[in-house]
Amino acid sequence: MYPEPAHHPPAERAVEVHQPTPITPAIPVAVPVVAVQPGTVPAVASIVLPDGRVVTGYAIEPARPEPVAVKPAVSRTAVNVALGGVGFLAVCGGLILLTSFIAALTAFITQLIVLAAVIFGGWIAVQLFSTSGHQGGTTVNIRKAVFKRNHFHG
Repeated sequence: MYPEPAHHPPAERAVEVHQPTPITPAIPVAVPVVAVQPGTVPAVASIVLPDGRVVTGYAIEPARPEPVAVKPAVSRTAVNVALGGVGFLAVCGGLILLTSFIAALTAFITQLIVLAAVIFGGWIAVQLFSTSGHQGGTTVNIRKAVFKRNHFHG
């Protein structure tokens, strides 16, 4: 399925070794590094090393951190008083909310009781004052009834 691998002798390549050759400057004077404003392209600077080589590149100024603003010291007592005041206000607010909730719940329960009384009273009134044909129980004409020895004989 796959072709047989072919073995080839390693290819010989010519290898050249390059050695850097120092450049001798016309005037062996150290070129000072020029500070450049940030945001602009820095100029290329060349430096002559003690052995006579010249290094050319950009002069980079090390990054300096921003100065930290000095914060005034706050006493622990002031912090504790402030936190205590915040906590006290939170507790007072919670108690006011709890009181309002209890008052609203009481009013709601009172309204439910009044509603039940009105509905039940209306049902009783309908039962008493209705003149519908069917009335439960036994109707007895008391004028004709005779009571003997705590017994009713009708």
